Amino acid sequence: MPSETTPLLNQSLPVPTNARGLPVNAADSNHGLPMHRHSHSSAPNFAKSFLWLLTSSWLNVLIVFVPLGILAEKLGWGALLIFVFNFLAIVPLAKLLGDCTEQVSLKLGPTLGALANATFGNAVELIVGVVALTQGQLRIVQTSLIGSILSNILLVLGMSFLAGGLYRSESVFQQTAAQASGSIMTLGCITVVIPAAYQGARRFGAVMEGGHEALKVLKGKDNAGIEEGLLFISRGTSIILLVIYVLYLIFQIRTHSHLFEAIPEDGDEEEAETPKMSPSASILGLLLVTVVTSFNADYLVGAIDEVAKTYGIPKAFIGTILLPIVGNAAEHVTAVVMAYKGKMEIAIGVAVGSSIQIAVGVIPALVCVGWAIGQPLTLYFQSFETVILVASVILVNELLQDGKSNYLEGSMLMALYIVAALAFWQE
Repeated sequence: MPSETTPLLNQSLPVPTNARGLPVNAADSNHGLPMHRHSHSSAPNFAKSFLWLLTSSWLNVLIVFVPLGILAEKLGWGALLIFVFNFLAIVPLAKLLGDCTEQVSLKLGPTLGALANATFGNAVELIVGVVALTQGQLRIVQTSLIGSILSNILLVLGMSFLAGGLYRSESVFQQTAAQASGSIMTLGCITVVIPAAYQGARRFGAVMEGGHEALKVLKGKDNAGIEEGLLFISRGTSIILLVIYVLYLIFQIRTHSHLFEAIPEDGDEEEAETPKMSPSASILGLLLVTVVTSFNADYLVGAIDEVAKTYGIPKAFIGTILLPIVGNAAEHVTAVVMAYKGKMEIAIGVAVGSSIQIAVGVIPALVCVGWAIGQPLTLYFQSFETVILVASVILVNELLQDGKSNYLEGSMLMALYIVAALAFWQE
């Protein structure tokens, strides 16, 4: 009879880690695939830095779509090609952003480095959100952000649990850190529910009063007062959430950083991470990739309306399913590979940590940006999206409570994501 520790597939995968508890070269390991490792006694020069940047991952073969996406827009190749080329261009650009950020963080030290990673961890979502805001695509902003959260906590975390359970009966991770992250996610979820409850209560109250006010509400003519209330609530809440996010970063990086360290395994080895780029090259690369990403994101968002209308693809599906997957493809692969190697803390850090950044960092930041440029972005999401988000956060929190995961729990998360995707296709 199998013992309690009998794995699904009877093999073990010890993984060497560095002094910080992270896998050796985890951030630039080509997502766990074999790659050539360089050894330098000093920081590499500009040429070697950018050569490494361009050849560090097989995802970079998609870089060819970066100029193709720009040419498709400039030469008017049609909405479909503009959308597809710029859609594919975002994948390597997101990877390059992550690599440059990691190289910058190596020179900043543990605290500032972690802060840099947290700041630029969701740079693609922030860039796409700002671009969509400037174009008045408020619906795309909201759906892409909700979709990023769902993609991380359901698809990525589910695939990570599944991958970690292939060779182990269960994977173990820091329970206290997972619970703290789950609590922050719950807070972000509640701040989305409150505007929806306010909007529903205002409309219900007006209808219950009857008479002329009820008729105005039913005909949608009393939206101005409700919209003003939603803007007031959303902007005030966003400022509070940004403060909470700063406190969370202090909690994670400074005061309680030990809670987020990986649980050591037998056979772990200490090895310092070697910089692959010079400081000036990594900073320049970060700036250049950010600028290029803004162009491709601009053309991508600009083509969504015509593609959705011409080919019958729901905009909600594009925003909640397609954009989040392509924008986070690089780190998604990293999370799954790390979970497969037994480093579940890293997988959870990518999935849940990224969701926290979006829920209490990116979303309120974009609300404030919209406030500054005159775009009325609020925290009010449609009831359908709010229900799915609440259900997803409840399920994830339940699965994180015991500090253990297995392939069945991963299958449950992935199943919920597929159900949500089917529902968004029919929205």
